Amino acid sequence: MLLRQLQTKMAAYQKATPITRPASGWIRAIREALGMTLEQLARKLGVSKQNVQMLEKRERDYSITLQSLQQVAQAMDMQLVYALIPKEQTLEKYIAQRAETLARAIVLHTAHNMNLENQQVAEEQLEYAIEERKKQLIQEMPKMLWD
Repeated sequence: MLLRQLQTKMAAYQKATPITRPASGWIRAIREALGMTLEQLARKLGVSKQNVQMLEKRERDYSITLQSLQQVAQAMDMQLVYALIPKEQTLEKYIAQRAETLARAIVLHTAHNMNLENQQVAEEQLEYAIEERKKQLIQEMPKMLWD
């Protein structure tokens, strides 16, 4: 249930993934696009011009805090949008991919041990066992899925 709720919330953000941050950073790019000076933004934030320059630098360097970004957004009458989304897929697909990788490792390890004991398993049986183990892992969501 939680997974589905998160996926619904993330759907809108996934469309935004191709958007890249301006080289100068969002703060400076938007400030300049609005024709707002450093001094004007500084006044809105209640800080010095140098502090605004540092905020812009920290954003470019990826060292700005979310709290600082939120304050700048409010001062510029903007909305800060923040999300973590899977790179190329949904959460469900990401989980299924991890579960299949782990299931394959577990089943093939067991099959290898059986081969050593002259108890070979047919390829279709292996694939069936991998699929069943994958389903089990998805349902149980063990912590080892992320190791």
